[in-house]
Amino acid sequence: MTNPDHSSPRRRRNGPKPAEVPAYQRRDVLDPLPELSLMSARTPLVEAQGTGGHDWIATGREAVRAVLGDADRFSTGPPAASAEESRRLVQPGNLLQYDLPEHARLRKMLTPEFTVRRMRRMEPVIEEAVADQLDDLESAGPPADLMRHFAWPVPGLVICGLLGVPRDDLADLARVLDIRATSRTKKRDVAAKTVDTYLVKIVARKRADPGDDLLSMLVREHGTDVTDQELAGICSSFIAAALEGSAQMLGLGTLALLLHPDQLTLLRERPELMDRAVEELLRYVAVVSLASPRTALVDVPLAGRVVKAGQVVTCSLLAANRAEAPGAPRDTLDITRENTTHLAFGHGIHHCVGASLARMALRTAFARLLDRFPDLRLAAAPHELRFRQLAPQYGVESLPVAW
Repeated sequence: MTNPDHSSPRRRRNGPKPAEVPAYQRRDVLDPLPELSLMSARTPLVEAQGTGGHDWIATGREAVRAVLGDADRFSTGPPAASAEESRRLVQPGNLLQYDLPEHARLRKMLTPEFTVRRMRRMEPVIEEAVADQLDDLESAGPPADLMRHFAWPVPGLVICGLLGVPRDDLADLARVLDIRATSRTKKRDVAAKTVDTYLVKIVARKRADPGDDLLSMLVREHGTDVTDQELAGICSSFIAAALEGSAQMLGLGTLALLLHPDQLTLLRERPELMDRAVEELLRYVAVVSLASPRTALVDVPLAGRVVKAGQVVTCSLLAANRAEAPGAPRDTLDITRENTTHLAFGHGIHHCVGASLARMALRTAFARLLDRFPDLRLAAAPHELRFRQLAPQYGVESLPVAW
């Protein structure tokens, strides 16, 4: 993987058509459909007949938190006919698929790298990535695609810096990861194998000659207690989260501000609100619509119902963050909101281990973007934008902007 072009991969739209996506996942630009609020108000736990093998949909905030916070009675292992089969399907290194005690073993290794003090070492990497891509965005336009020239490459460059992955490999790696995420054909298996093979080679290099990146730290501190496959899986899940989740937060977060000029003006006038603004954008945008499915290990009373052992619960983070009861004031973007609580990074033991890095990158990227382009505006009508409706994440294909 030697392509030095850091542009985004060619985005595919071979996923489900909007009409095929369940109402609890669809949106009108950034807003959940009214059906989601009605569903959440009617019952926080809905029987999910004919929804891909999932038995229940949790839409109530408290029900969602209860499921995600209960690692003793709910498993995050891939739904399967038996616990043994589920364990076999777990992707090595993917923390979202690990139950206790294996989850605790890997997370304990990773946590020291994500303290505030350690994350300060990433500040120059973030600043350089943001500055480089702002230059690229300015050179490309106006108008220019913010996703292609800024939102996709910045998180990718940051995560490559964290892991010690060569930045010249980013474009090819992003393209293959996109095939793995969106393809429904044999191409998906081929892409997955390509990614695994590449990352195992990276791990081998770190074992032979460790540096000062996260992978090297894991190799140096834990040696054979962590396998090459687990290290490659950790890399894969981190890179995928950056290239899709963090990238879409930059894209959709910018779109949210541009669609709310009063909030954008306020943020420009009061830059000290950036921390609150990032938290509110995380809540409002809710890039990850659905948490990874949970399988009940025992019968669990929940929201006045009983989830039977073996049944699968899908938690709607979109509903938990955005759904309002019928008749309540419409949910709005408010960057002055205090003590914003949201589930954008999950909840419980699977709360995103890299949340501190993501917040740091978002704060820097939004601040520098608004400073560089004081007259930033959309270069297309909102209804002309194309959105990605692929579970579990939501995103925009391209975001034309001018200044």
